[in-house]
Amino acid sequence: MAVFDPKDMEYRFLGNTGMKVSVLSYGGWLTVKDDTAKVTKECFEEAWKHGVNFFDTAESYGLGQCETVFGDVLAELGWNRSDYVVSTKLYFGFGETGVNGRGLSRKHLIEGMDKSLKRLKLDYVDIVFAHRPDRRGTPMEEVVRGFTQIIQDGKAFYWGTSEWSAFEIEHAHHIADKYGLIAPVAEQPEYNMLKRDRFESEYYPLYKLYKYGTTIWSPLASGILTGKYNDGFGEGTRLGGKPEGYLAGVRNMLETPEGMAKIEKVRKLSSVAAKLGCTVAQLSLALVLKNPNSSTVILGASKASQLTENFGALKVYRELTDEIVAECEEILANKPNYDVY
Repeated sequence: MAVFDPKDMEYRFLGNTGMKVSVLSYGGWLTVKDDTAKVTKECFEEAWKHGVNFFDTAESYGLGQCETVFGDVLAELGWNRSDYVVSTKLYFGFGETGVNGRGLSRKHLIEGMDKSLKRLKLDYVDIVFAHRPDRRGTPMEEVVRGFTQIIQDGKAFYWGTSEWSAFEIEHAHHIADKYGLIAPVAEQPEYNMLKRDRFESEYYPLYKLYKYGTTIWSPLASGILTGKYNDGFGEGTRLGGKPEGYLAGVRNMLETPEGMAKIEKVRKLSSVAAKLGCTVAQLSLALVLKNPNSSTVILGASKASQLTENFGALKVYRELTDEIVAECEEILANKPNYDVY
């Protein structure tokens, strides 16, 4: 059994809980598929070596295959269960065709949780997220009662939200308080230096009221903030070839005037990074880590070497001065106004 060694990793409490998570973590949204168990194991080992203790997946990633690969890798590695934190997410299902195969009904939450744990080969996850708000008609009381039951049944310690509005999160807290149920503790939002309004402004009252935690996805804006699309869409990149779904939308956006303006910002940030002796990806991650409301930043990688490079963001984060941040803010010109709170 590998002994957990935190190295120089930093840990933060996940919101208003006593559970600590590494500020950089690993997730399998776009990179873990049925033929990548070997690569996934290498990424897990590299992350572990650098002190990562938080690993994120979802029932819908790869139609359940991501959870299966995570479960196989974790079983093979044999780490002490108390040393690592696992999250999964429920809402989209994983290919069921029935009308109750997705959403946040109590039926899907309980059935989906059981299926996720079976694929993960775990008795429990540390936190389970509502992958999206259920705006199809499931009452918020039913949603909160469903997640409360999951926790009371010992299948998770905490629950959270993902891409919920501040109002919806507040509503869940209101319901929990009214009926003596368990409230969510963290949000899993998209947050990066090109997408800041919701995280920095809309959620700001939640940080103040509830010390709400965050597990951030897409901190590099689907690779835009790595600089690899500064000169087009190269073969072998996520946006090269014919991307589908979410990534197709990202590529289409980059071909608009708005997208080209973002690329120009990345070029300018690359010059700042060069002066610091780091990559623009490391600088971009460091700027996200600089926000005290970032509990953990989820990294995606198709090979371990990508993680190794990204872990260099910790050093950059610790060396960020107010002057460097101000220079970056001048380039970005998108800082939200949350002083009203």
